[in-house]
Amino acid sequence: MTDTPDLAPRTPHRPLLWPDIVYALQEMLADDTRPVYIVGGAVRDAFLHRPLKDIDLVTTEPAIELARRIANQFNGAFYKLDAERDVGRAILTTDTGSIEIDVARWRSASLLDDLLDRDFTINAMVVDLRGDLTQLIDPLHGEDDLRDKLIRQCAPHSVANDAIRTLRAVRLAVQLGLHIEPGTLRAVRQAAPTLCQSSPERRRDEFIKMLALRKPAAALRVAGSLGLIECVLPEAMRPVTAWTQTLTIIESLDKVLGAISYSRSDNTAASFGLGIMVMQLDRYRAELVNHIETVWPNERPHRALLMLAALLHTTPEHIPQVAENLRLSNLERTRLTQIIRDYHHPQAMDNPTPRDIHRFWRSSGAAGIDVCLLTLANTLGTAGVELDQDAWLMVVDRVRVLLSAYYDQYETLVEPPTLIDGNALMQRLGLRPGQIVGKLLDMIREAQAAGEVQTADDAVRCAQDYLNQGL
Repeated sequence: MTDTPDLAPRTPHRPLLWPDIVYALQEMLADDTRPVYIVGGAVRDAFLHRPLKDIDLVTTEPAIELARRIANQFNGAFYKLDAERDVGRAILTTDTGSIEIDVARWRSASLLDDLLDRDFTINAMVVDLRGDLTQLIDPLHGEDDLRDKLIRQCAPHSVANDAIRTLRAVRLAVQLGLHIEPGTLRAVRQAAPTLCQSSPERRRDEFIKMLALRKPAAALRVAGSLGLIECVLPEAMRPVTAWTQTLTIIESLDKVLGAISYSRSDNTAASFGLGIMVMQLDRYRAELVNHIETVWPNERPHRALLMLAALLHTTPEHIPQVAENLRLSNLERTRLTQIIRDYHHPQAMDNPTPRDIHRFWRSSGAAGIDVCLLTLANTLGTAGVELDQDAWLMVVDRVRVLLSAYYDQYETLVEPPTLIDGNALMQRLGLRPGQIVGKLLDMIREAQAAGEVQTADDAVRCAQDYLNQGL
């Protein structure tokens, strides 16, 4: 890095690839006199030719007003993120999907000071939105670090000033296939203990991004070695032997999800285990992909919650504390509890009957899909290279049977139509309100799933027989 940072625009070594919305923004601001720059990850991803999901702009005040103008111009949504720091957000719908545009006032007195206050050089490259979009402003030499596959802090105290950057460094390294340069790595290790003092919400958001990565086990392994997991999810690392095994299951879960995804390659399912799984379960590929692509509050991906369940599968007693520490929503907490509670049910099933299948789905609901995926991952991860082919075929077939019930026979095995409600059942059997009514209705549904009950009269006789046996 030179002693005199150069703010002059120059042609980068590869062209910057921008989506149409950036050119539309440039046209919108053609008559605006204030400086407006694209900064951060958007410039990095334009250089790497990666799709842009969000764009950060910096300008002079009033930044919030500019965000509002952008939202109005493109019929998007507007949010005031931070009135004190003058930060606003516009969410726009484009032909390639939704995109977030955050507009902030310069953090410092000048553009250079603003860049020096950022995390890593690869996130401190700039393009003048009102100028030539092919030209790069790169005073901290982020392009050189990208070409050398390095993550380097912008200033000697960048990581120390914000401990969340410790997690971000690891996540970006795995996400982009980079290495953390030695000085920055030392800074991450030194700042690790202070991560515990950072905002729980910010810790959660960065950790969730890490779990949502492809190859999350690689990021978790590095984060654990640097002392970062102890501040985010200490429950997962005790004992150390369980942590090591859990990472193996995380790797297997990542492979299972990769084999299901639309982006899989010919090599994705090249192994015997994944190949058999794909052949047996590919008929449910669309449904499984839709399930995995579910998002939770604040766009937290379901994939990350599934990885979190795998991390905690041996310590269900810690779920309430983990959910509190990570500030998960009630819906996320409930799903996490359901997944881990029923984690071993499919493995315990031997030639499941229609009743077994009905009870599984009645207990798990949609979380049963996650349980099936974790069952596959747990079997692969535990066996490793010593996978028993016959045992694996049995597990895959069991999962196929369960998924077939959910996707092909839902109204027969999972949620049979109501033949008689509680009021009608009490009236015909002369019962008073109480727990016995709910128990009888559950029993009737099970009998329907087993094919033993088809009509309301059958349901009443079934209930009466049960009551007679209890007398």
